[in-house]
Amino acid sequence: MKTAFISDIHGNFEALKSVLSEIDRLGVDRIYCAGDVVGYYSQVNECCDMLRQRQIPCVMGNHDWYMAGGGFCPRSRSVNDCLVYQRKVITPENIAWLRTFPVQLDIDEVRMVHGGWADPIDEYLKPSAEYFERVQGRVFVSGHTHLQSVQRFGDKIYCNPGSVGQPRDGDPRAAFAIYEAGDFSLHRVEYDMQTVFDLMDAAGFNDYYYGGLKTGARNLRRLADS
Repeated sequence: MKTAFISDIHGNFEALKSVLSEIDRLGVDRIYCAGDVVGYYSQVNECCDMLRQRQIPCVMGNHDWYMAGGGFCPRSRSVNDCLVYQRKVITPENIAWLRTFPVQLDIDEVRMVHGGWADPIDEYLKPSAEYFERVQGRVFVSGHTHLQSVQRFGDKIYCNPGSVGQPRDGDPRAAFAIYEAGDFSLHRVEYDMQTVFDLMDAAGFNDYYYGGLKTGARNLRRLADS
């Protein structure tokens, strides 16, 4: 059975459409999301609606938590600017859906959270053999860092599928992973980035909020600096 893992969509519907199209082309049997459906980009309802329509299970990400709970990010003004906008446009049905997300899921032998196993929602995990010695299980998936990787520690294997909507590893293509026969494969796909830029402009955001998408930058930056 092929299982796809996606994460950190962040309201980037153009990237999500391309990822799901490629997942379908590859003949995947099921899809799971490691959190952060919302945050950053303008098509928050389209992303929620698509995942709901396809019945893709999700765990709670920190941006989902801010949105579902009515809170804010303690460390980023730009995140909060985007939350203010998204709260104005997100439907009550999608808010209610976000509130159903669990903080962890077990998918057969795979354990999945958004952040890490010390803090499922907001840990910036630094994978190591020592870290996973303390965690029960053998196969692990989490997102949050937006850095795509697969790492083995003895008989344990960890995968971050990378970010669909905001890659931060120097590769601007949307990311996902597939788990099959005990191993992960990493995948990237192009998407219509200009539409994201145009929609963000229309929503009142300058290119500081989306310029980093052009190069897969680690931080928000203007297009001229990317």
